[in-house]
Amino acid sequence: MLPHKIKRGKDALGRLKAFEGIPPQYNKTKRMIVPAAHRIIRLKPGRKYCDLNRLAHEVGWKYQPVIASLEAKRKAKSSIFVGKARSDAALKRKAKETVSKKIRSYEKVIKGYGYR
Repeated sequence: MLPHKIKRGKDALGRLKAFEGIPPQYNKTKRMIVPAAHRIIRLKPGRKYCDLNRLAHEVGWKYQPVIASLEAKRKAKSSIFVGKARSDAALKRKAKETVSKKIRSYEKVIKGYGYR
């Protein structure tokens, strides 16, 4: 709720930005998840809920299939990204294991100077 009849409310309303979808300037940035806001954590197990997509469709919004296809594309991209990240982590872990014996003497020298 905004106090839209007074000056600070009008100023706040002027600063408010609302987007349909993700605007181009924010589309390429990495999205983050706030774990405390998840439905699984916040709602009781038997609690009813609705999402904005279904709610908008029920009041006459006609782009539900478009959003479903875009969501499927997003999930496919995300799974590729996660797969790459996991393989990179596995390669780094393997490289660390193979190099650890070779650099053990150097690590002793470095620790002697006070570094970890």
